[in-house]
Amino acid sequence: MTTEASVQSAFLRDAIARGQFHQCTDLEGLDKAAGRGVTGYIGFDMTAPSLHVGNLTQIMYLRRLQQAGGKPIVLLGGGTTRVGDPSGKDEMRQMLSEEQIVKNTNSIRNTFDKFLTFGSGKSDAILVDNSEWLMPLNYLDFLRTVGRHMSVNRMLSMDSVKLRLEREQPMSFIEFNYMILQAYDFVELKKRYNCELQMGGSDQWGNIINGVELGRRMESFELFGLTQPLITTSSGAKMGKTADGAVWLNADMKSPYEYWQYWRNTEDADVGRFLKIFTDLSLEEIARLEALQGAEINHAKKVLATEATALLHGREEALKAENAARATFEQGARSDDLPTFTVSTAEFAQGLRVANALTVAKLVASNGEGKRAIANSAVSVNNAIVQSETAILTDADIVNGAIKLSFGKKKHALLKVE
Repeated sequence: MTTEASVQSAFLRDAIARGQFHQCTDLEGLDKAAGRGVTGYIGFDMTAPSLHVGNLTQIMYLRRLQQAGGKPIVLLGGGTTRVGDPSGKDEMRQMLSEEQIVKNTNSIRNTFDKFLTFGSGKSDAILVDNSEWLMPLNYLDFLRTVGRHMSVNRMLSMDSVKLRLEREQPMSFIEFNYMILQAYDFVELKKRYNCELQMGGSDQWGNIINGVELGRRMESFELFGLTQPLITTSSGAKMGKTADGAVWLNADMKSPYEYWQYWRNTEDADVGRFLKIFTDLSLEEIARLEALQGAEINHAKKVLATEATALLHGREEALKAENAARATFEQGARSDDLPTFTVSTAEFAQGLRVANALTVAKLVASNGEGKRAIANSAVSVNNAIVQSETAILTDADIVNGAIKLSFGKKKHALLKVE
């Protein structure tokens, strides 16, 4: 078992202590490299207009590297997104248009500024796009210089391929090539930026090994691979997945208040683990919060929510979200910092049903779900339970310029008429 005592570098010691260590290709070699300030990268494909909480584990890995004096590289997969990573997938990813990939890339870029310091200094992060070297590739030259080093036997043994074949689920030739491109990324990053380390989740171990070996075979490079455990909740749910869908990092897709609420609702058994991974609190402070029992664990959850939200949205927005939650849940009051949505005066005047309003406020996914929630006495307007599935909002429901809508005890929003 690898422990903090097994290593000397601050980066690896912290990764182990915070539960972010799973496997390493060469622990002793990486420990020495990290001690002098290693350059490491993680790749992010542009499959959506925002990253989500599942990606946050990787971003925090880069943050820990920088905090320990290493140099992080954020690799945007402008090129590999055109292929699609088959890892963990039962079917081929949807092929995105060139325009959508560019749009997603532009939308995602700013997220990394919240967690990393970019610049030209020794440990400043840099952001690069693998389309720079993948798009100009000549196919025949690539086969001769790179393809001859890749073993098909080895590629077929990779989980991303083997599991699909065992389930008799088709894998396209373009997907099969993904691992070659990812391996080639590592070689290019070594040449261009002296990058010696690739990091990722444990599901990327096979792809990372391919990159390490390709660098050795093509250029006699000494490269390292490091993975962290895949993060799931104690109940087995995938990190960042909720009944409402993915927990996005872009504020326009998940408000600071909703983001704060996501962390506040962490299961008791996960609080200490998530404090280690998703906040910058000291391990001593986390140990104190982990020791809280009974109802006091709610204090630790609030600390987790505020600290995690502050990293992404800033301390001011995190405190607003905390105060809004306190007003809404503990004091039964309305807070103007709740997620706010609008309907037109014309639409409202025609008679807006509460069930429809719940959909507008994104408290439910459909009018049918809204009606069922009302039938179960789970919906409130300005803290008063709605009795009828056909209830209509009126001017009398507008209090201080907005209507407070609630679904259950944890989901609240404001609706304005403009």
